[in-house]
Amino acid sequence: MTIFKVLFLYWSAISLAAPQNASYQFAVLKYNGGGDWYANPTALPNLVEFCNKNLSMNISKEIASIEVGSPDLFNYPFVHMTGHGNVVFSQRDVDNLRKYLMAGGFLHISDNYGMDPFIRKELEKLFPGSKLIELPPSHAIYNQKYAFPKGLPKIHEHDNKPAQGFGLFYQQRMVLFYDYECDLGDGWEDPSVHKDSEETRTKALKMGANIVQYALMGRD
Repeated sequence: MTIFKVLFLYWSAISLAAPQNASYQFAVLKYNGGGDWYANPTALPNLVEFCNKNLSMNISKEIASIEVGSPDLFNYPFVHMTGHGNVVFSQRDVDNLRKYLMAGGFLHISDNYGMDPFIRKELEKLFPGSKLIELPPSHAIYNQKYAFPKGLPKIHEHDNKPAQGFGLFYQQRMVLFYDYECDLGDGWEDPSVHKDSEETRTKALKMGANIVQYALMGRD
């Protein structure tokens, strides 16, 4: 049994601590630097609803907000991060987030346009010498419940660049997924927010469900 399956069982075991007797709870990451960590407020709740319905999961509908440096970070098997601007991790933040990822936690980062030059610099502090690696369409994260034979789907246009999905690895295990020039989080929001078509929203939610499934159960 891998460490990730052990941790999955652990997080399932603390279900009584999760709201509404859910198996586990997800969180949005709060960070310093002035960036709007609170962007896309309806995104993660909608993704949770989609996963519960289509993947038969039992995720709490209540979304927590957790600071990078908080010891409570370890209560959440899946943490989502987004924003448009600056990101600053203190040394305490770096140490805590590194331990969280090494212990089996998973961080999904969705660049809401404008975060990229800042988050890349901060991620270099986590595992010195490790770089974000672009994932090929054959990677398991694109081939979970839903197949994405061309890799990460394009949800919103910004600079006419292709959508890219990057992974950060610790001991050959992906502990972080970063979507760039894609805006998955925007695609998860309520239809009235960005006026996306149902086809676009469904595509974004399916890719999000793949990320959740991979993070909890399907890692290499």
